[in-house]
Amino acid sequence: MACTGTTGTYPPPTHEDRMLQDTIRPDTVTPIPLSQALAVVGLSAPGSSAGIAIGGVAMSSGAVRAGDLYLGVPGARFHGAAFSVDAAERGAVAVLTDAAGAEQAARSGLPVIVSDADPRTVAGALAACIYGTDRDRPTTFGITGTNGKTSTAHILDALLHLLGRTTGLSTTAERRIGDEVIVSHLTTPEAPDVHALLARMHERGVDAAILEVSAHALTRHRVDGVRFDVAGFTNLSHDHLDDYASMDDYLDAKQLLFTPQRSDRAVVSLDSEAGGRVAARSTVPVVTITSRHDVDANWHVEVAEESVEGLRFTLSDTVRTGRTLSARLPLIGRHMAANAGLALVMLLESGVPFDRLGAVLADEPVIPVRLPGRSVRVSGPHAPTVLVDSGHTPDAFEKTLAALRAVTPGRVIMVTGADGLRDPSKREAMGAAAARGSDEVIITDHHSRTEDPASIRAALRRGAADASPSTPVSEIPDPVTAIRCAIERAEPGDSVLWSGLASQDYRAVGTAELPFSAIEESRRALAEAGWDVAP
Repeated sequence: MACTGTTGTYPPPTHEDRMLQDTIRPDTVTPIPLSQALAVVGLSAPGSSAGIAIGGVAMSSGAVRAGDLYLGVPGARFHGAAFSVDAAERGAVAVLTDAAGAEQAARSGLPVIVSDADPRTVAGALAACIYGTDRDRPTTFGITGTNGKTSTAHILDALLHLLGRTTGLSTTAERRIGDEVIVSHLTTPEAPDVHALLARMHERGVDAAILEVSAHALTRHRVDGVRFDVAGFTNLSHDHLDDYASMDDYLDAKQLLFTPQRSDRAVVSLDSEAGGRVAARSTVPVVTITSRHDVDANWHVEVAEESVEGLRFTLSDTVRTGRTLSARLPLIGRHMAANAGLALVMLLESGVPFDRLGAVLADEPVIPVRLPGRSVRVSGPHAPTVLVDSGHTPDAFEKTLAALRAVTPGRVIMVTGADGLRDPSKREAMGAAAARGSDEVIITDHHSRTEDPASIRAALRRGAADASPSTPVSEIPDPVTAIRCAIERAEPGDSVLWSGLASQDYRAVGTAELPFSAIEESRRALAEAGWDVAP
């Protein structure tokens, strides 16, 4: 069948837009002497800096504001110190860099502080001192793991709203301060931006902040200086092996969150084997939770009902009291119940009374959670179910397809691709999970970047063929055409899952970022095929 379509028009974000979207600061900061801030991290100010006060920290020259300390840090292609002149022109009052950047920093004419180590290692403590987050901050929740971080964070946010709390949120999908929403482009921004965000939250009356914490955030010092009241662990599965030498190294990065230097206490899911290792190695008090029947934990999650509209589950205290909480989610999949259970126990560990939480859940027929980019349903009630999801790991494919299979009376068709320049070792496993979990797979191009997209598709196809030779697999490089093919082949009672692009408004092709929305393309494809579209 020949499937055709036309690409929609979306306003492309500029580089400046993306930079500013990850740079949010408090409206008011009281500058402090440069010497006072440097003393916190054991550095001395040069004599030429006498009388200088700083009111902010920036690691990008484009983000510098008047009165900032500019950090010239080594990068993959350039040393940040090379942009010190630009930083000075934008209002920086001093530069902190390493020995390799000292000469370039001196060209700015500003006082230069040279650190023996990468300035990233002191950025968090400096920012905490300047923005006051070492003194004034909301109750702070941190969530790490391969999959489920964003879902758990947004469920936790919805529950806090039910409890009457004013929340702040920082996830892969968005940053939110109260009702102010800002689309985000890094799971965890750089340390100065994290502390500026927390200070802005405090300024706006936020009393509970929720942060996704990636492995990169921990090993690259992006959450240095942040104190988490409760840390949560979801799971560990194949991902990021382009950055970490092994799964053990990847887990070691996550483990850094569960230390007294970063967190007060933790809730750890035992649904993946790694959870047991995290709990055993944690040096802060740990409470465990699981949705598995073959694992013992402090808390247990049980799914009672599932439908295409959502699910009902119970959370039981299996060790101390035997008490239970029941709730409904407008989401599909047992993994979503596990994420919700983790969020509930994190609230209890933060000091929310059990009876208070039970009363709130009893008053709400469904937890009012919205998950940007997670199993977004774009189809109406009389069309085949069409979901657009941002999952891009074998484990995410497996769980989402299993959830969809459980509520689909007909066929499950999957549209997917893999990203270029991102952990090629997981591509065949992604193809295998797609073929095992669906009745038909359509492989397309996502963020190919500067890799050959045909080689990316070939890896997915090899994995699919090896895992399930009987599953039909086709390659349709153009994603606009691919989603139209899937929807044209679907009938009432079938489901279509497009996984990998849901949370982005662009595709990275070559060295360009092309405006693109998988959600809007899916809506267009449904309408063109004569099906109703979700409001």
